[in-house]
Amino acid sequence: MSKKQKTTEDVFRLAKPRRKGLLAFIFSRFFIIALLLGLQIGLIVFFCVKTQEYMPNYLVIHLILAFAMIIYLFSSNMDPTSKMTWMLIVAALPVMGSIMLVFTRMNAGNRKVKNRISEVIEGTMNALPQDEQIMQELGEDGEGTDDLVRYLNRSGCFPAYKDTDVEFFPLGEDKFEAVLRELKKAEKFIFMEYFIIEEGYMWGKILEILVEKAKEGVDIRVMYDGMCEMSTLPPGYFKLLEAQGIKSKPFSPITPILSSHYNYRDHRKILVIDGKVAFNGGVNLADEYINRVERFGHWKDTAVCLKGPAVTSFTLMFLQMWNVTEREPEFDQWLKLPVDQLEAPDAGPEMVAETAPVPVPEGYVIPYCDDPLDEYKVGETVYMDILNRADRYVHIMTPYLILDGELEAAIIYAAQRGIDVKLILPGIPDKKMAYSLAKSHYKRLTEMGVKIFEYTPGFVHAKVCVSDDEKAVVGTINFDYRSLYHHFECATYMYKTGCIGDIEKDFQETLSKCRAVTMDTIKKEKIFYKVMGHLMKLIAPLL
Repeated sequence: MSKKQKTTEDVFRLAKPRRKGLLAFIFSRFFIIALLLGLQIGLIVFFCVKTQEYMPNYLVIHLILAFAMIIYLFSSNMDPTSKMTWMLIVAALPVMGSIMLVFTRMNAGNRKVKNRISEVIEGTMNALPQDEQIMQELGEDGEGTDDLVRYLNRSGCFPAYKDTDVEFFPLGEDKFEAVLRELKKAEKFIFMEYFIIEEGYMWGKILEILVEKAKEGVDIRVMYDGMCEMSTLPPGYFKLLEAQGIKSKPFSPITPILSSHYNYRDHRKILVIDGKVAFNGGVNLADEYINRVERFGHWKDTAVCLKGPAVTSFTLMFLQMWNVTEREPEFDQWLKLPVDQLEAPDAGPEMVAETAPVPVPEGYVIPYCDDPLDEYKVGETVYMDILNRADRYVHIMTPYLILDGELEAAIIYAAQRGIDVKLILPGIPDKKMAYSLAKSHYKRLTEMGVKIFEYTPGFVHAKVCVSDDEKAVVGTINFDYRSLYHHFECATYMYKTGCIGDIEKDFQETLSKCRAVTMDTIKKEKIFYKVMGHLMKLIAPLL
């Protein structure tokens, strides 16, 4: 057997789920790294305790240290909810809390990455110039979308586009079928960036096409979050892909060295094909996302497919992240590919030679992303802009609801001024702590007129916000601290596009499968969730 044949078999073997057991877990990379990181944390705690024993007047020193840290927190630019959490920690554990605060604020392990990301973003701020005619149209429209575009282009390079077709997928299965179709058409490049890639049917079918396309000379790049090599992929998986001609890398791989860098994960889901087609949404590359396996009941997720000029923004987003760890000399060539006109549907035998022209897509599309290492809270600002400008309704689907004061106030204000604000959350949780935290918001939101529903068939992983039949966001950004403050995220903002009706229709169909949250159901909630929710709320910004 040749070396190439053996490598091919290894790749396809690794597209299949591996057996898991206690021994496999104990000797896994995850367990070993977690153990080593735990030992480092234990040594810090031991040092703090021992130092306290030999420190004279330690109570006075504790008080001075706590007071100094609280003054620092008051003067910092941290969000108010996070300040309160850190004040509680520092007050309860002055030495240990101060060390934790200094460690996180120093961004140990982050500075090099932060500087490189800033360099890449600043170097590409004008890579995709905004069409001034589009800005004029948005300004004359009077709905304030031009203001949002100006804000987005201050934080990055996120122009508004016309002539882009957007197709909405109400389930991961629908996206998967479209992905397979579009991958088979690839001629120049395939760029993939996903938070989770897991061995199984979904990834195996995609991988089969990628290997064939690599043989045809298509430039294929696959990037996944480094946490995958702790859970869903074997260590060094990128080497197996590279052996098949697929360029690959993990983002921020986990090592046994304590660093705050691990807090910032690449939660984005981007697939770009030839600069013509882009996919975005909540769907990762794992079998539960297409309901091939069941984990938490029926998995409800959503995605969109873009065809047209706006695809270029997702190409840029991918290249920005890909070039964090390298400097690609031909960076610009992928952004200057001509965007073909939308293809007409295949002519049937009864049709004459002349085919009717393809209708021009409606509305405006603004792909954007959020960087946790800069000073902009892009994901939260976009959601708040929709809430604050709504005239009739704002309908939201999110798997998690862990709100800071600003976003909670925006949701409540919208409801209080008569906007129909509805939230759909999971009926079956994937994480009980996060579920408890979400429920801790139910009482206040319900009292203020927000209508909350839980999806009874299973787990909602969709990240959707639709308003007034005119605006919608579909992407990767949850209504929680992780997404809004700690993750690299991306989304597609749509204004007056043809698919917005499909998004609202899907919301209503999903709503019909939900149970309503009322003051009565809140009173009858399990004591575990009530207690856990209040406890977790104390440290919510750190989760």
